[in-house]
Amino acid sequence: MKKNGEFVAIYEISKILTSSQSLLFQSFRESLKILNIHLKLQKSLIFIRKGQDPILLAGCGNDQADNHFSFYYFFIEQVLKNGFPIVVPDIHKEPCFSSDISHEEDGTEEPISLFCLPIRYERECIGVLVCEKKRESALEPLSETTLTLSLATNLFGQKIKLSLDNFKPIPFSQNLELPPPPRKNGDIQLKNNSGVIGQSKQMQAVMDLVYHVAPSRTTVLLRGESGTGKEVIARTIHYLSPRKEGPFIKVNCSALPETILESELFGHEKGAFTGALFERKGRFELAHGGTLFLDEIGDISPAVQVKLLRVLQEREFERVGGNKTIRVDVRVITATNKNLEEAVLKGEFRADLYFRINVVSIFLPPLRERKEDIPLLADHILNKIGKELNRKLRITPEALKLLINCHWPGNVRELENCLERAATNSRNNWIDEIDVACRRNQCSSPMLWKKELQVIPTPVVSSAEAKSREETPRSSFFSPLISDDPKEKIIQAMEKCGWVQAKAARLLNITPRQLGYALKKYGIEIKKF
Repeated sequence: MKKNGEFVAIYEISKILTSSQSLLFQSFRESLKILNIHLKLQKSLIFIRKGQDPILLAGCGNDQADNHFSFYYFFIEQVLKNGFPIVVPDIHKEPCFSSDISHEEDGTEEPISLFCLPIRYERECIGVLVCEKKRESALEPLSETTLTLSLATNLFGQKIKLSLDNFKPIPFSQNLELPPPPRKNGDIQLKNNSGVIGQSKQMQAVMDLVYHVAPSRTTVLLRGESGTGKEVIARTIHYLSPRKEGPFIKVNCSALPETILESELFGHEKGAFTGALFERKGRFELAHGGTLFLDEIGDISPAVQVKLLRVLQEREFERVGGNKTIRVDVRVITATNKNLEEAVLKGEFRADLYFRINVVSIFLPPLRERKEDIPLLADHILNKIGKELNRKLRITPEALKLLINCHWPGNVRELENCLERAATNSRNNWIDEIDVACRRNQCSSPMLWKKELQVIPTPVVSSAEAKSREETPRSSFFSPLISDDPKEKIIQAMEKCGWVQAKAARLLNITPRQLGYALKKYGIEIKKF
């Protein structure tokens, strides 16, 4: 259980450091606070190298830290010079400490351990993590704390290097052509025609992070449901980077079995296996100098995970059936719609590979959480469909309102299919409400809504409420929804629609998910027939 708590601490820190909402110093302070809580540290400090002298970047803990600075600097300078961690079992037994503070001033007789661990980026030591921990006895082991702090320093190193080096504005005089994202009426319109469109706060935050991370070679993990546009974001990062003149190679890891995937990624030599008649370059070689996009990274087998980890760490590999080491310069972007943290806990995904690919994590929100983008997306999609059909397509306000109120379990991909179907059904250039599939009972998405709603536990209803509902005449629910009581209004709608939640949601002009929350909030039991 203790190890799980330490893993949770690292996971929480990774979420903070990859969030686009937190300021640099605030994110480090919040990360140190999590370390203090989970590892029971008295204080924790991050020092970074500036010239030849270390400077304090962030700290969290009691107010005695300033009194210990002269003591810390001796060890910090050694760590920055040699790059090796230093662990002092009890600082009270160190002569250089006893001259600064005594046991009485510190107010404790328990041993206090000092941890000074290097913060590295690749092989360069760019800072030091300093922590103090009060131990219950001198027999308490230090190895588990040291291991957890080492994992944290890996995350800190990536964040420090990315923030202090790569987040600087790119001068327009350079030939990178990376101006800040042009905005018009609050929506992002990329000049490279990448297809990223949105005016919602969620998409603005995504694109801000994309513009920050694009100039670097940092590994990026794209997360989100299927159909949210992870490949579009990956292409945008590539075209906004200095590698834009290089190749953009994509691989769907879930579409290939293990043996074929290994050959696809790393290539194979002639005669490596039956059917290998020629030497073949893998996707890593083909992406040299550019970007490799690995979609559905959570579906790769443990054997391929090991080889992928080596490539990410060493930037080198051997082809299948070969012994020649090949070095490549590739920026890797991965994507998944799975819960990788749960997969790590189950042993289905390597923890070291998880931390290697999860340097910068970008979460793409589902379409139902950014409905203000639907009008822009619909206009963009209809323009694209209109060019293919040689028609100038438009959508009526009634049809647009219907689209906005839909749940969209398939996200943008489902919206594209819906509009293409509606354009085919339309007899003129206007997409009307009747042209939309759900108005003609031809939409299969409600089946997916029901699947999602079934995972919500059925709320407990008091016997008095149940009895009052049974005594209520059913005929009264088929009258217009004129009740001012929200709970009664929901019950009326559900009864009128035969307890079909998708229909009741349309009647109430809300989404099925909102209806599910309302049913849970008011304790309304779902009747099944």
